Amino acid sequence: MVFDELAIAWIVIENCGIGEYHPLNYDLNVYVSAGDSYGNYTPELLAQYGQQFEMIKNTSGDVLQLSGQPAMSSTEIEIANNLPTGSISGNVYRSGSLYASTHNIAPSQKAVFSFKPTIWIGVVSQITEGEVINSAIMSQINTEISLLGISSADIVMTGGGPVSSSTPFTFSLQNVQMA
Repeated sequence: MVFDELAIAWIVIENCGIGEYHPLNYDLNVYVSAGDSYGNYTPELLAQYGQQFEMIKNTSGDVLQLSGQPAMSSTEIEIANNLPTGSISGNVYRSGSLYASTHNIAPSQKAVFSFKPTIWIGVVSQITEGEVINSAIMSQINTEISLLGISSADIVMTGGGPVSSSTPFTFSLQNVQMA
């Protein structure tokens, strides 16, 4: 099994000024895709927790499909590499953007994805949506917000500024509507 999920910059908000807002949709549905060693990617498939997907070779090439076996846990989504040769990547998408990824899944190995209903937020530079976040930048993303039971809310950022007496950036939920 492969448990080394990479931290991905799921959504990057840029140049959002005072009083402005940026809509963000945290879709409960997730989709999976796999990439092969040739740089090809499968179509995204709707995934449910407890499902296992497998990358196989058939007459048309490499295909990602439901494996017919459940995941080891009902809180996980698995992507198994059942190709005879070649490593694959396992990719998870939420709200149309790459949400998690694991690379170098060898034949007969699988990637395991499990998500809490939380997001991590921070103010950082030099980050690109859909790219891996390196550990130095990751250490600056230090606000965890639980979305459990929330159907709608505003994430409000306060602080910052150009003077030495400016306060650090902080994030809070406001206008929370429970599901």
